[in-house]
Amino acid sequence: MRQSRHAAIGVFDSGVGGLTVLKALMERLPMESTVYLGDLARVPYGTKSGDVVTRYALACAHALMEYELKALVVACNTASAVALPALEAALPVPVIGVIAPGAQAAAQVTRSGRVAVIGTQGTVASGAYQAALRAESPALEVRARACPLFVPLAEEGWVEGEVPRLAAERYLSEGFLDGVDTLVLGCTHYPLLAPVLAQVAGEAVTLVDSALATADRVAQVLRTRELTRLERGAVERHYLVTDTPQRFIEVGERFLGRPLASARQVDLRVT
Repeated sequence: MRQSRHAAIGVFDSGVGGLTVLKALMERLPMESTVYLGDLARVPYGTKSGDVVTRYALACAHALMEYELKALVVACNTASAVALPALEAALPVPVIGVIAPGAQAAAQVTRSGRVAVIGTQGTVASGAYQAALRAESPALEVRARACPLFVPLAEEGWVEGEVPRLAAERYLSEGFLDGVDTLVLGCTHYPLLAPVLAQVAGEAVTLVDSALATADRVAQVLRTRELTRLERGAVERHYLVTDTPQRFIEVGERFLGRPLASARQVDLRVT
């Protein structure tokens, strides 16, 4: 099925973190319409089995496909790690996850060959970033660490000052960054903490934001498939959630860096 240049880009995550990916997409492709779905009723995905996450991801995708889409972005590291094959098999549009673009960007940036990844416990335990980085360059030395406190700090807006700095110092200590010149932000919440992380990591370490890398990959896919919108027109922004939208709107405005007027609550058909 041939997609239209005027169709939207669909984006889903288990919660609000994927809004950093949406923000990057809106900045990278400002003429493209978007539909975002946050599965707040089932967050977090990282504590669930791969089969369950795949079922949730397919339900999110089918809900988004009720809109006219030309691409689907999986703005969830856990779903990107386990559900991409099922999504690609089920959908008639290109599917882009957040892990491969981030890994490719890191492999291109590093000069020492030593790369560190920080993420949620689920993402780190899955080994998805480690595998993706080594697929880009088998010689890379990759180390990974879970930083679970960063998610609540980002959602509460505690992204500067002593509290996040102390957390960053604790997580990035004990030689974790020794010899490392590239640090992958392997969770979509973490870009909000990038200034603090950069300060603690030091000037010798380059931060790789998977959200920005994913936006670049989406732009490349649309260009290759001749699906990029070429002329200006009405740009639509739709926000869907699977639980009450009030908290999503409040937190989402911090993640997007702009007002988020409304979100519509929907039910997913999880099979």
